[in-house]
Amino acid sequence: MGGGDLATNGTKAGHPHAVTELCREGSRLYADALRTGRITRTDAESAPCLMELALLHPDPDDASWLRPVPPSVALAQRLNPIEREITEQRRLSITLAEAFEPFMDISTQVTGSTHSIMVLEGLDRIKGALDLATAQCHSEMLTVQPSAHRRPENRLLEALERDRPLIERGVRIRTLYQHTARFSPDRLAYVDHFTDGKVEYRTIDELVERLIICDESVAFIPIREDRQVALELRHPGLVRYLVKVFEFMWNRAVPLSAGAPYETAPDGITEIQHSIAKLLVEGHVDEAIARRLGMNVRTCRAHIAKLASALGSGSRAQLGFLIAQSGILNQDQ
Repeated sequence: MGGGDLATNGTKAGHPHAVTELCREGSRLYADALRTGRITRTDAESAPCLMELALLHPDPDDASWLRPVPPSVALAQRLNPIEREITEQRRLSITLAEAFEPFMDISTQVTGSTHSIMVLEGLDRIKGALDLATAQCHSEMLTVQPSAHRRPENRLLEALERDRPLIERGVRIRTLYQHTARFSPDRLAYVDHFTDGKVEYRTIDELVERLIICDESVAFIPIREDRQVALELRHPGLVRYLVKVFEFMWNRAVPLSAGAPYETAPDGITEIQHSIAKLLVEGHVDEAIARRLGMNVRTCRAHIAKLASALGSGSRAQLGFLIAQSGILNQDQ
């Protein structure tokens, strides 16, 4: 067999390993062959990789013997294609640099930031931009994470892999969840990984959409419901505004360690039912209310039924009227 008969992963099918990881028996036999000038085919059978990797070749004078290929020749045979590839890549890099050079000149002549708002399409590009921003984050990361009823385990693992290096660098992390996150075993297990004082979690009844801010210099927001498209914002004014929005919600949120925020008020209505009542009066349908409060539609409808029972409502239309008439939305919660 020739030396070019390598599999795509650099190994051989018959005695699989790369030439850079020559097996112990193969190394011993190759060294012996170099010392004596040849080796019998029978002795070489225990290390077929030597023939597969073209380190031995048949003795032209006696077919029962094999002769070693000099190491300098074997090395050159393997280095030549690598060096050709390196040369080709260098040529390609020079060509690309020359192609983009005129645009670099134009870019430097434009005043102001040309990348203050970037549209990121596709999960891979979004993840790549997030990974870069978090790798460069050295002070504080603010995140708003609306609850998902079925948050995939791999997404929690990705978040764990992203957050752990930040914490090890001493970055402060503040995360806002919805109250429903308190009843998510996966979410609580994730939070339990971090007990450092620089990591804080709070919950609030209603969150609209996801938000990530790094060092008050770059922010990410989704612009489509399927989260396949996001905006990367670096405009100082926009980022400062989003930081203020975060702080507004943060100051009204409840620390995750403070216990359940669903206690019944003196009027017999729980806090979550107050939130649902507000959204009902605003005209939102069940699906929209569930999404904004981070619960599934069935749970949302169960709360609506309890709210209707507490107010003595016999219909959905009457419920809106009774909510407004009861004055529960005027209470300081």
